[in-house]
Amino acid sequence: MTSSGVVTGVHCARGHNFSKSTAMFIDILAGLGVAGDAHAGKTVRHRSRVAVDPDQPNLRQVHLVASELLEELNTQGFDLSPGALGENITTQGIDLIELPRGTVLVIGDVRLSVTGLRNPCVQIENFRPGLLKQMVGKRDDGTPLLRTGIMTTALNSGPVTAGSGIVVQLPPEPHIRLERV
Repeated sequence: MTSSGVVTGVHCARGHNFSKSTAMFIDILAGLGVAGDAHAGKTVRHRSRVAVDPDQPNLRQVHLVASELLEELNTQGFDLSPGALGENITTQGIDLIELPRGTVLVIGDVRLSVTGLRNPCVQIENFRPGLLKQMVGKRDDGTPLLRTGIMTTALNSGPVTAGSGIVVQLPPEPHIRLERV
């Protein structure tokens, strides 16, 4: 089964900034992530994960956030623009959080494999007081629901621009629910 959505913005930051600047396009590099982005690499680049084990594989190469989440939070007064949560790709029309692990997102020639959920951290609270509480919810079964977007790995290389379509290719069943990576 496939479904579709659209890229509404692309973002990149060379430094370990909380937010990323909006760009005309981003270049995805197979096995690495976004060219020129601080989080690109075969091994982890997020500082907290490097401190634990710098040799672990980077399952957080490309970060995606739904524009619907930003819109919801903006109605609550948080004033979040695309890229504000540090995402590389802002999307519309896809319930990112509910995708199963192993889903492939096809954006033009680029294929991204969904690895898990981004875990919200204290930086979110420092960025906008009260935002961290909005990023952690509960699923129907009582387990935590992390709403700060999804993480993917780059299966191949190519450019991504705003306005690009996204085709969602679900993995074979049984589906595995996303957990934090």
